[in-house]
Amino acid sequence: MGRAFEFRKARKMKRWSAMAKTFTRIGKDIVMAVKEGGPNPDTNSRLRAVIQNAKAANMPKDNIERAIKKASDKDTANYKEVLFEGYAPHGIAILLETATDNNNRTVANVRAAFNKCDGNLGTSGSVVFMFDHTCNFTVSKENIDDLEELELELIDFEVEEVFDDEEGVIIYAPFEQFGSLQTYFEENNIEILSSGFERIPTTTTKVTEAQKEDVNKLLERLEEDDDVQNVYHSMEE
Repeated sequence: MGRAFEFRKARKMKRWSAMAKTFTRIGKDIVMAVKEGGPNPDTNSRLRAVIQNAKAANMPKDNIERAIKKASDKDTANYKEVLFEGYAPHGIAILLETATDNNNRTVANVRAAFNKCDGNLGTSGSVVFMFDHTCNFTVSKENIDDLEELELELIDFEVEEVFDDEEGVIIYAPFEQFGSLQTYFEENNIEILSSGFERIPTTTTKVTEAQKEDVNKLLERLEEDDDVQNVYHSMEE
């Protein structure tokens, strides 16, 4: 198995612990999708993908519909996606994806987290090049007989890894291929269970258990921030 498989296996152990926080984050994704492409999932592929993820997270249908209706209100603030880069103690690169309606608040909170945990908030471009931006899909196994055959069929989409998982068949590809892959699966009646984007470190750094604790203090503090959607790092798990 490749980097994506190992990366996903490590992250599965660190799923969002609080269901309420999961729903809050998905709610932000719904707002951004609706503001960008409208409230109809049939004509808004981004919203369609978010709804699939909401269902995969067991978000009640009423919550999804309520979030779409709220997002359609012109008075509902939109969220801006902002990337933050920096270093944790012991030279571990940190990449943060945030969704915020108040950038000043988010910058202040992120900077405070880095400062209090002996990290350094960097400038734009300081660590992003250390991570590959990928898209991923988890699809139903129902209409898939052979993984190698599927991988060959997806070669034109620059698919990097295809592997079997208890949740379904998981496909990783470059970020830019998301829309094309979504269309392919829909046109070939392959059910998409969930999808998303991840940033996989190109290299990882091994640390001692004591150093790992130092890094985890910062990671946990960042993950607790309501504006933070995803936290990526280069520490070897």
